[in-house]
Amino acid sequence: MDLRTLGTAQSTAVSIYDRLLERTTEIYRSDSLLLEAPNWASDGRLVLNGAGGLWRLGLDGDLIAVELSGVPDLNNDHVLDPDGEHIYLSANDWQIYRAPLAGGEGVLVTGNPEIAGLMHFLHGVSPDGERLAFIGLEPEGDNWWAHANVFTVSSAGDDYRRLTEGVSPFDGSEYSPDGEWLYVNTERFDGHAQLGRMRADGSDLEQLTFDENVNWFPHISPDGRHASYISFPPGTEGHPPDVWVEIKIVDIDDWSSPRTVARVFGGQGSLNVNSWSPDSTRFAFVSYPENTK
Repeated sequence: MDLRTLGTAQSTAVSIYDRLLERTTEIYRSDSLLLEAPNWASDGRLVLNGAGGLWRLGLDGDLIAVELSGVPDLNNDHVLDPDGEHIYLSANDWQIYRAPLAGGEGVLVTGNPEIAGLMHFLHGVSPDGERLAFIGLEPEGDNWWAHANVFTVSSAGDDYRRLTEGVSPFDGSEYSPDGEWLYVNTERFDGHAQLGRMRADGSDLEQLTFDENVNWFPHISPDGRHASYISFPPGTEGHPPDVWVEIKIVDIDDWSSPRTVARVFGGQGSLNVNSWSPDSTRFAFVSYPENTK
């Protein structure tokens, strides 16, 4: 997978939406480095990937590189370990690694030879840190998305479990704060990406959104009361970069009434992983505005 870079006259803009103040604030902008997919760490800094590596970004705009060893180039699927000191990373060798947030040596988690050929894209870590939920791609020829299903694996890298089967692709697979549910997006309901959830064992799949938008990546706030997600225009295939998208928020007990909090030029990389603050009052997202001057 080629590393994403900014286009000519394009910028990375990292913003924070404050749910209580109903206000968005841009905290960082770069015309040279493409950053993606913020997580919000317990120390108050954001964690993003960019240029194949990992970065820490303070809310004051202070950006520092996290020096890692033993990990290939990263993609934008990474999730914080509940211990507050480590992060699980999806890399471009299609495996999952665990590494210290402060920097250091990464350790391969997956790579079980019995699951040869499975491409791992991490999205969830159970609240107790015992299991990882990921999207496993089983390509057919050049078609990566021929089979995209939800799997879990122990954080030690064993005990693989397939939770879904079929050709309608899934993505997201993020645990709820109580560990009872996995929130996903899938085309299984009506042919385009809608949000849903299933029990942590893969049972009781239910649809949550029912509109014409192409909805991806539901992220549940730590208090379990709210969700953020990204909506692509009707007819969008996949989750491409460089399109106009809506960043939405919804109360978890009323998925029929989402609120658009930002309309940005972005898509891929904007909101791939959970970016809620630990106190559930704010979340981060990325856009990629183009300078039209």
